[in-house]
Amino acid sequence: MEINLNLKNDAFLFEAENESGAKIHIDASPEIGGVNGGPRPMETVIMALGGCSSIDVLSILRKQRQDVQGFSVKIHADRREGETPSLFKNIHVEFKLKGSVELDKAQRAADLSMQKYCSVAKIIEKTAEITYSVTVEA
Repeated sequence: MEINLNLKNDAFLFEAENESGAKIHIDASPEIGGVNGGPRPMETVIMALGGCSSIDVLSILRKQRQDVQGFSVKIHADRREGETPSLFKNIHVEFKLKGSVELDKAQRAADLSMQKYCSVAKIIEKTAEITYSVTVEA
């Protein structure tokens, strides 16, 4: 894996690009000179947690032939205040599904992702408590 970052302004706005050419912008907070040109680095970590676990959950449910008509994730994260580095303390991931999905299968898919398959979760859990919930709406 290779990622390239290039500075895009005279402050802290970076464009990150992966080997296949996909790009995102990463920026610092305005308090230290950023321009709100992209998520902060720690926000991208939480985004990665959401993406990683979502791919797992959807893959598992699709293999089980569950009819997922809608899928969203909301993540709440708290960082340790007054510490440097300011690591995550608590993270809660809310998986919200719509369709003909059995709740027990959705819960099991989330369990497998968060406890076994999601590499990002396995990294973060070393310093933060990760909790999660699953809801299914018909």
